[in-house]
Amino acid sequence: MPTKIEKDEISGQMTTGHEWDGLKELNTPLPKWWLYILYATIAFSAVWVVLYPSAPFWEGTTGWTARGALAPQMQAEQARMAPMMARLRDATPEQIAADPELRAFAVAGGRAAFANACAGCHGAGGQGAPGGFPSLADDDWIYGGSFDAIQHTIRHGVRANESDEQRGIQMPAFVQTGMLTRAQAEDTAEFVLGLTGRSTDAAAAQRGEALYAENCASCHGDRGEGNRDMGAPRLNDRIWLYGGDKASVVRSISLSRAGVMPAWQGRLDPATINMLTVYVHALGGGE
Repeated sequence: MPTKIEKDEISGQMTTGHEWDGLKELNTPLPKWWLYILYATIAFSAVWVVLYPSAPFWEGTTGWTARGALAPQMQAEQARMAPMMARLRDATPEQIAADPELRAFAVAGGRAAFANACAGCHGAGGQGAPGGFPSLADDDWIYGGSFDAIQHTIRHGVRANESDEQRGIQMPAFVQTGMLTRAQAEDTAEFVLGLTGRSTDAAAAQRGEALYAENCASCHGDRGEGNRDMGAPRLNDRIWLYGGDKASVVRSISLSRAGVMPAWQGRLDPATINMLTVYVHALGGGE
């Protein structure tokens, strides 16, 4: 409760006039050096607010902006790279890969473009990610790993409905649409798992063989070898986009899978697409 302001006998400091259960609060002032620094930062901030942009409606008296300072640097850098970009734009990925100078430039530029446009889905190193983002660093390709195939996929995308030449078709949701029952989907999954020796129910796999031949073989192949023209992945290896356990396979059969990749043609310069093509091809799985 309030009390009178007085000097503390032990510390020699004045009190604030407050007391709690016999404890009095000292009125210890801040060090002068600390106050001087505080006042200096306030004064500095006031000057900065006047000189430079500090609010949406205020551009500052100097007219300087970080964006404005960067623009000339970017223009100078673009002018410096223009001859090389023109060569990359006019060359094919095969020609770029065969020219050591162009290849070195393309791999460096492609790495930067990949980080900006592709790594969010395919991973920083092209390792892919669960949920339908394929690895680009192995030799298992859905649409092919040649220069032409990679470039086509980058340009036109996958099931994004942005290009007439887009990749991919829609897999039916067999159970959801009533084409198969849940039990039939499970039998089909057992047959698919059996393609890599992982079936645990021989009778179910035998029943699933006929179902697979009727509903799946036209896209995925008689023995699960896949079809790159259609974008139907292989089923007879152990590389899976959405998981290779039985529950994941049953889910794929029941509800379908339809990953989407944007078409980068029109978003990226042709030279950048060429650099990306060479970079992805060089990740380790190019054909």
